[in-house]
Amino acid sequence: MNLILMGLPGAGKGTQAERIVEGYDLPHISTGDMFRAAIKEETELGKKAKAFLDAGELVPDEVTNGIVQDRLQKDDCRNGFLLDGFPRTVAQAEALEDMLGHSERQIDAVLYINVNESKLLGRLSGRRMCSKCGATYHVIFNPPRVEGVCDKCGGELFQRDDDTEGTVKARLEVNIKQQEPLLSFYRMKSSLYEIDGNRNIDDVFQSIEGILGSPQ
Repeated sequence: MNLILMGLPGAGKGTQAERIVEGYDLPHISTGDMFRAAIKEETELGKKAKAFLDAGELVPDEVTNGIVQDRLQKDDCRNGFLLDGFPRTVAQAEALEDMLGHSERQIDAVLYINVNESKLLGRLSGRRMCSKCGATYHVIFNPPRVEGVCDKCGGELFQRDDDTEGTVKARLEVNIKQQEPLLSFYRMKSSLYEIDGNRNIDDVFQSIEGILGSPQ
């Protein structure tokens, strides 16, 4: 089973990815992990990716696509995979189709965890960090015992600049604009499954099971 997992920041992709990987025995393949592995192994593509990253530049599609192709050819992907963070553009999606087509494979389902923007704002802007030990909290989901005080060391909690509501909203708007063409691409392929991510974790995974079938 070859899957793609999509969702905006704060949609709960990480939690659901863990459950999918465990329940369906699939390797979780994220862009960051692929880059780190290729760079550590010092592959030719890894060296090219490192050069762009070290220069603070975006890694071009031809390098990213090559790293993905190498990863999908490894033995643990023989019976399927869960892609997370790739593709990000229609051009990458088309490249993915081509590389899978060479081995007579295809994407079986694109799982899009859809959460409304106001809920995402609450999830993302509610994070707080300890100024001393770096422990993280959430004002709703993981609050400290005493408001504004770290449970572990008693340090003062603060909100990072990139977690303020205005910054989070701007980041979400960029992501929404970027992902819409990709969602449309997979809708036209009839492989996109939209999942209501506004519910609790168990209900979301139950919907995923309804699409994929019960885990073995």
